[in-house]
Amino acid sequence: MINVQQDPFDVSVEYQALKESAGDAGAIVTFTGLVRELYDADTNGAGNVIKSLTLEHYPGMTEKCLQEIVAEANERWSLLATRVIHRVGEMHPGDEIVFVGVASSHRQNAFAAAEFIMDYLKSRAPFWKKQDTGDGSHWVEARETDSQAIERWQVD
Repeated sequence: MINVQQDPFDVSVEYQALKESAGDAGAIVTFTGLVRELYDADTNGAGNVIKSLTLEHYPGMTEKCLQEIVAEANERWSLLATRVIHRVGEMHPGDEIVFVGVASSHRQNAFAAAEFIMDYLKSRAPFWKKQDTGDGSHWVEARETDSQAIERWQVD
């Protein structure tokens, strides 16, 4: 199941729903992404303080892309259930942005599929992020590390 929504979600409710829909799962792996207070923090913890993060998307296109990512994960691994929620709109430090839950009979499949889904969400899903640091707002550029992360999933 996939949702793109403005409303916050409850991780424990989403976990329980995933567990119930998975039936006889041997493993459930979840990932929850949060809005950070500091962006591009250095090793000393100094960075740009985030006042808010606004995510925009293209309705219809975004959901289709997320469905394709989940479908590919289901082709690669034996999965019993998946759940992806991605929020849009204005959020603040500490708010949940994304939830990925994967249930499988075995932990290796669940871990791999959850990582795969997150790597592809970060690099391929049509979301645009704008940060407000108090000194103004700016669009967040894609990171090279996000593109590099999906290289390991490429099959020859």
